[in-house]
Amino acid sequence: MNWIANYVRPRINSIFSRREVPENLWTKCDECGTMLFHRELSDNLNVCTNCGHHMAITPRDRFTALFDAGNFAEVAVPEAIADPLQFRDQKKYPDRMRAAQKSTGEKEAMLVALGEIGQTPIVAAAQDFSFMGGSMGMYVGNAIVKAAQEAVRLKRPLILFSAAGGARMQEGILSLMQMPRSTVAIQMLREANLPYIVVLTHPTTGGVTASYAMLGDVQIAEPNALICFAGPRVIEQTIREKLPEGFQRAEYLLEHGMLDRVTDRNKMRDELISITRMLMQLPPPVKGHLAPPDDMAPPLVDDLVPPAPADEKPAKK
Repeated sequence: MNWIANYVRPRINSIFSRREVPENLWTKCDECGTMLFHRELSDNLNVCTNCGHHMAITPRDRFTALFDAGNFAEVAVPEAIADPLQFRDQKKYPDRMRAAQKSTGEKEAMLVALGEIGQTPIVAAAQDFSFMGGSMGMYVGNAIVKAAQEAVRLKRPLILFSAAGGARMQEGILSLMQMPRSTVAIQMLREANLPYIVVLTHPTTGGVTASYAMLGDVQIAEPNALICFAGPRVIEQTIREKLPEGFQRAEYLLEHGMLDRVTDRNKMRDELISITRMLMQLPPPVKGHLAPPDDMAPPLVDDLVPPAPADEKPAKK
């Protein structure tokens, strides 16, 4: 036996021909430090399987889990002015936008979609915190207005998932004007007697909290989500006092009457189906199978077969 040919050479080849392991196969939980395999984490909707910590999730992944069979139609949002203030800090605003679009694969910080949950038609909108902190600019304002208009036109409830660091400073006062614009859009739903449900995710802060994120008919939050206008660190530095444990977290706000529910992400779909059907005065959902609404029911087989003439007898089978 030639040990050089049979052992040494294969060993050397294996060292130099090792494939590099992709860096995104494992994710470390920010809360407990557990290393989570990417498929296991994705199947659990980006919720830690060890401690239940809710990590960020993109609007598309959220909608895939929310809508029936993962099917939804994206709604086109009117374009906003690219760089209204010619703003520049360390980078030009258009450069920051291109970098965010490249890293996220999305056009902007909010996605609007049409689809069904539990065979109940809805309009949904979701913010992407990975896109410049989900900041509220003119495009986000346009998206909320468009979502409300579609909900009124189709007579559907609107479900909005908020996740933002506040207004977008690169658009200055124009970004702050989206607060009253979005408030008017929500009023359109109220006048049309259509439900507006808000799901607050981590984090929801600043002008978003001061406008459309807290105007829902039903306010739901994910566990341990930070929901506030000014953050705890800013408040502590201002008042020079230690804040209570869990201050401005979802459970704290629920305890103090600011929220209606705190619901785990894996149970959110069933919760939204039940609440939506109740507010739309539809029958309760049925586990396993839910009959489609009357106006969307497919034609029966008998309706597709032309009736036999009165003077003819139906053929025997």
